[in-house]
This record gives sequence, structure tokens and C-alpha cells, in this order.
Amino acid sequence: MAKRKPSSRDEHETESGEARIGRALTPLANSRRLKILEWLQEEGSARVRELSSAFGVSEVTIRLDLERLEADGHVVREHGGAYLKTVQQQVRSMALQHQTHLEEKRRIGRAAAALVGDGETIILDSGSTTTEVAANLIDRQELTVITNALNIALNLGALPSISVHMPGGHFKAPTLSLSGEKSADYFKGLFAQKLFLATAAISTEAGLTYPSLADLHVKRAMIESAQQVILVADSSKIGRTSFSALGGIELFQTLITDDGIGDRDWKAFEAAGIKVIIA
Repeated sequence: MAKRKPSSRDEHETESGEARIGRALTPLANSRRLKILEWLQEEGSARVRELSSAFGVSEVTIRLDLERLEADGHVVREHGGAYLKTVQQQVRSMALQHQTHLEEKRRIGRAAAALVGDGETIILDSGSTTTEVAANLIDRQELTVITNALNIALNLGALPSISVHMPGGHFKAPTLSLSGEKSADYFKGLFAQKLFLATAAISTEAGLTYPSLADLHVKRAMIESAQQVILVADSSKIGRTSFSALGGIELFQTLITDDGIGDRDWKAFEAAGIKVIIA
């Protein structure tokens, strides 16, 4: 097993992204409100009825949660739902919502791109880490890229050496992506050598989890279309769980992460037959 730089995470877990958000949202101690905010940061907007069904609470309770989130400056309520306060400015600037651990994601992007050869067909999932993968593919020749990410398509689509294909579907503003069942249908009958898959959280027990439900269909379809599934995830996502489960760790064969991964997690992934690459 390759050596890596020592990490304080091995002895003391670093503060998780969820903990940081929770601390920033004080006094939002209620974990449901935190998960509702994570949902909105993933989807951009949500209806009260949708959230009520997903979280198993009354619509009155959801409205109270949204009132608190609005009072704390995170969302704007509208009739029947709410939307993320920053979403319009973010879309106009073509920026992704999640912009943390950027240096780790850049290293992961370089390591992932090194696995792609000329003439291949690959699938790039949407997300800030897969965006870094795309940024390191600009010198590839005769490359075919299938992606549901608008920002990735714009960055690679102007290159004559790269052919870019996109599904249709529902536009998700925070991830600048197309999602839903129509997007999933696009992948039927397609074949790619590699899929570079993103995740919100990953653990050996809970598998791959995400803040909302909308992406699950398209991610499953991507997985079924790919010969090899490569998960790209910085170490802050390891050992965490989010709202909705895609499936277990058997869904991917390779994990590319950074040297913040703990030895226990590293050994657990390798024991499950997953190749771990440290960027």
C-alpha cells in the first residue's frame, strides 16, 4: 500500500462540513433544518409539500423551518416553498455552490485525468471535483465526454479535439446540472469506458449518500453505462452520511481522494476490493 503524508485526522477527526455549517447556523441546532438547507444548496429550491413528504413531518413544521432559515438569511420564502438566497447570483456568474477544499479537489482532478487516455469515451458527473477533472482534460485527443454538467460542457465543448454530449432534464442551479428521470433515460444504451462519479458523503456502512432525491436516477443510469466507476471525493466527505442513499460502496471500483483519509477508512475500502488512489 502506498505511503501518504501523516494526517491529524487519524487521531482526531477533523470537523465535518456538516458540523461547520451547523456551527455557522447557530442557533439552528435542529438537524432537520440543517438537512433542509443542504437540500436547498443542492436543488436550489423546494416545495413545502415535497419537503414534508421527504422528512416525514407536517407542512406546518416545514413552514416553521423555512421561516427560521429565512430569518437567518439563507433562503427566501415564496408561496408554497422557498429558494436559496444566493442562487440567482451564483447562476449568473456560472459558479458552483460548493466551493470548499479546493486545493484537495484540484489534486484529485489531476490524478483522475491522468487515468484518461486519448480516444476514450467517459462520463463526467456534475460537481466541483469533477469540474477539476474536466479542467485537466483539455489536451486529450479524440475524447468523447458525456456529462450532465453545463459548466463542464461549456469548458470542454469549444475544443475541437473533444466531443461533448449532454442529456436533457431538469436544471439544477446550484450544481449547474441537468437531472431527473429524463436525464437518466438518455444514458440507456450508451457505453463509456470510465465514469467519474461525485458524491456528497461516503462511508463503508451507508455507502454513497446525497442531500436530495433528484440525482439518484441519473447517477444510477451513469453507473450502468460505464465499464469502470471511479469515485472522486475529498477526504472531508469520508465517514459522513447525507439524506438519501444511492447504494453501497460496491457501486465503484476506484476511489480518488486526498491524504486526509484516515487509515481505518483506507483499509476498509481496500478490504472491500476498492483501489484507493491518494492525490
